Amino acid sequence: MAENQRTIAQEIEISGVGLHTGENVNLKICPAAEGFGYRFQRVDLDGQPIIKADCDNVVSTDRGTTLEQNGAKVYTVEHVLSALYGCQVDNALIQMDGPEVPIMDGSAKPFVDAIESAGYKEQNKERVYLELTENIKWEDTEKQIEFLAIPDPEYRITVMVDYKSPVLGTQHASMYNIREFIPEIAPCRTFVFFRELEFLAKNNLIKGGDLDNAIVLVERDNISQEELDALAKLLGKEDLKVSFDGIGVLNSTKLKYENEPARHKLLDIVGDLALVGAPIKAHILAARPGHSGNVRFAKVLKEHWKKQQKQGKIFDLTKEPLYNINDIEKMLPHRYPFLMVDKIMEIKEDSIVGIKNITMNEPVFTGHFPGNPVFPGVLQIEAMAQVGGIFALSKVEDPHLYSTYFMKIDNVKFKKKVMPGDTMVFELKLLSPIRRGLVNMGGKGYVNGQLVVEADMLAQVVKDKV
Repeated sequence: MAENQRTIAQEIEISGVGLHTGENVNLKICPAAEGFGYRFQRVDLDGQPIIKADCDNVVSTDRGTTLEQNGAKVYTVEHVLSALYGCQVDNALIQMDGPEVPIMDGSAKPFVDAIESAGYKEQNKERVYLELTENIKWEDTEKQIEFLAIPDPEYRITVMVDYKSPVLGTQHASMYNIREFIPEIAPCRTFVFFRELEFLAKNNLIKGGDLDNAIVLVERDNISQEELDALAKLLGKEDLKVSFDGIGVLNSTKLKYENEPARHKLLDIVGDLALVGAPIKAHILAARPGHSGNVRFAKVLKEHWKKQQKQGKIFDLTKEPLYNINDIEKMLPHRYPFLMVDKIMEIKEDSIVGIKNITMNEPVFTGHFPGNPVFPGVLQIEAMAQVGGIFALSKVEDPHLYSTYFMKIDNVKFKKKVMPGDTMVFELKLLSPIRRGLVNMGGKGYVNGQLVVEADMLAQVVKDKV
């Protein structure tokens, strides 16, 4: 069924420290209008500049994803974006009085919990997905990073990480659909290797790092207490109590899942691919991903989406139709000159695609703008309604004993002229489940992939023959 966009029902306030800057930040997530997407706002800077969450605004992927626009930066955006995307929030303004999103416990769960407690508000504009019609492959052979996106009715992600490490070998993680994000992915924390900590600290990173907001993986069993104390001092946390029991995890931190690191990499992919600017329906397969690869692949997907939008909606009209004109005549009572459907290409559980060919032989052109033949809008709606009627009749036994009758038409819009020689492709989707014979569908008509007409229609299926 058609899905509408949604935002949060009320503002959310979260405070915490930034992982790399070490600065305390107050973050507020605010409801936003349809089509707004995700945007950050630095309320601590002059003019309170806004930074759009867009892959083209990424300026750094060094241990996190950094955005910059309008002279302002915001660091480590991936966890809050993954939470918004995973909660299926389409539109939100994220206000911050500092440069970096709080790290919280190193996962997306604190953000998810806040969003869930705030609740959701459904909006009036339909959610427009990036849906693939072909496989999209990208790789960085030097770094052995591979991404593949293949068409899928769900947003599915499969991740493989391989660090060639005795403590963290090859791991896999999967999310079969976006509904699994909250319970299975959101709680998974970020991680770092012990051997990386000194380098990161000396390069002015992880100032807000702590054993409470990251899993520290240890690959050798001969670390001295002096090393641990020196590291704590380097991090500016001389009082930090650090225990070490050999190869494994500092302070014997218990992993939430055996493959928690791989699941966190999946979490990062969700956050970074949110920068594409559209919800995704595809199966994403990623090998050895990181923020750099995630963002570069996000740009590939965004370019594909822009190209796809320019081409318009793509339908395969070369395949064998589900119903030809002879089949349609057995279902609909209409005949010349009022049978407006030539073929039905497909019927799914909640949608249908039908065809109307426009020729100069249409009797309406005798009187409708002679010398300037334009197919009337009312007949476009009638053709759309007949396609919807076939959908409704396909759900009952003995469809020839039923008729469908219009009850209401809403939100009708005509976008372009339809002329002889055009092939109109109608796609209708259920707006709500069929109840008591009432069928409520949202319909769109396309010519050459471009939208020419749209309307919401309510009809009733009545058994009026014996």
